[in-house]
Amino acid sequence: MIHTGGAAAKLQAAGGVRSLSFDKTSPLQLQSGETLAPLTIAFETYGALNHDRTNAVLVCHALAGDQFVASPNPVTGRPAWWPRIVGPGRPIDTNRFFVVCANTLGGSMGSTGPGSIAPDGQPYGLRLPAITIGDTMRAQAMLVEALGIESLFLVIGPGLGGMQALNWASAYPRRVFACATVAAAAKQSAQNIAFAELGRQAIMADPDWRNGAYLTHGVRPTRGVGVARTAAQIAGLSASEVRARCDGARSKERFGFTVENDSGLARPNQAGYVDRFDANSYLYLSRAMDGFDLASDFGGRLSNAFQSAATRHGVFAFSSDWRYPVEESREIARALIGAGAEASYIEIESDNGHDAYLGEEPAFEAALTGFIDAAATARGLALQAGAR
Repeated sequence: MIHTGGAAAKLQAAGGVRSLSFDKTSPLQLQSGETLAPLTIAFETYGALNHDRTNAVLVCHALAGDQFVASPNPVTGRPAWWPRIVGPGRPIDTNRFFVVCANTLGGSMGSTGPGSIAPDGQPYGLRLPAITIGDTMRAQAMLVEALGIESLFLVIGPGLGGMQALNWASAYPRRVFACATVAAAAKQSAQNIAFAELGRQAIMADPDWRNGAYLTHGVRPTRGVGVARTAAQIAGLSASEVRARCDGARSKERFGFTVENDSGLARPNQAGYVDRFDANSYLYLSRAMDGFDLASDFGGRLSNAFQSAATRHGVFAFSSDWRYPVEESREIARALIGAGAEASYIEIESDNGHDAYLGEEPAFEAALTGFIDAAATARGLALQAGAR
């Protein structure tokens, strides 16, 4: 048993997925005023926690991600989603750091979400209370506390994960030494809300959605989820890449072009994605992102969200990202500087759009390594594995 705050969390493992299950004595208080109990948070860890418990890194995944940041997903066989960043000798070196990555609240890889079984023995479906980015962060905090970690060396994430990382630094500045925001924003843009709404409408228009109760009918809205995934993938490309693919399709007298799947190989269907990602999870998580506006709780001034200025920040953006344009990252950096925080803004020249963070980007990897090493020095951590 792992004890946290006087209540118990039970460690479980099934089908290669590890999770902590909090019983009814440890409810998660949601921003809506409702509570969620029991609660399960699925997670993976890499590396080892040092004696002082000062080397913990929390990686927050993007909307389509999961907890398997540096290892293959044992359920789907999908490879690690960030192997260039997390692993031995990588910018987040698992020989130096204890890395925790949790499947987000509302997800579909073991954490409590709409596909989970409710106390009445049936899938939650749309009965799951609405969740916010703040709710997902508080669920992560319950996990971190249960693992015996009082202070995180680093919180990092792209997209949805970047929103969570910012929320961590704002809500728990004394518990987060450093924060890295990658290709994200402090407020969801109208363009992203529109893309997400397109995806939600496609899912809900699929006859197999069954008003969100598809699991009880033994079906899945695979066509709708495929359209939602295509919309998200298009938004992840650069504008020049979208034009090039459109021109290529037109030259071959096709009405559409192929986008990339998770492995980077062109494929006209979305089978891999729809098999591993719950449709209702897309609805819940995309709505949580749409409602994210960190400044709204601080009088509309983003700098007010970081007034304690206790956390070191690295804000990373990619020049061709039209999903989270560089100006949105600059706004975060300006707010941090205005709050007196120690902050760096790093803009990476890349032709690979929003999804550049997933691929080979030497300039990004070097800049992130520099930020982490500088923070590690300030934290008193070794710059090399095994060094003292």
